[in-house]
Amino acid sequence: MAHALLDRMLTERGIEHIDIRSGGIAIYARDGMIPSLDARLVLRELDIYMQESEFSSTDLKRHRHLIEQANLILTMTQEQKQMLDAYPEASGKRIFSLREFAGEEGDIDDPAMQGEEAFRARMEEIKRCLEKSFDDLLKLSYEYI
Repeated sequence: MAHALLDRMLTERGIEHIDIRSGGIAIYARDGMIPSLDARLVLRELDIYMQESEFSSTDLKRHRHLIEQANLILTMTQEQKQMLDAYPEASGKRIFSLREFAGEEGDIDDPAMQGEEAFRARMEEIKRCLEKSFDDLLKLSYEYI
């Protein structure tokens, strides 16, 4: 959901120089995992229509070069952030949880298996944090052009 929301925000503002990648670091992360139906349903409420074939995740444990290439890594939880510390490719990288990057505390927990309402609540939380931190994200991105 964060990828789709940020992609929408960038598109609406005509910003094309930022490359967004979604990846998983948890033990259950797999290449090719598609967004859940609940995630796609709540994104449709914002007129974001994701087809299964449009988007799939990347297992960062298997594609550590993506960690190395990243200028900024945003996670949903502190635990995910700490998991990245185990990889030398993450050394010296700017890594934040999304709430931390937005100047807040706490995690955005995975709503898996909790139903559409939980996904809607997480989507709103992600959207709020992205909007709050968008200018900082842009500032960082211009440092790497």
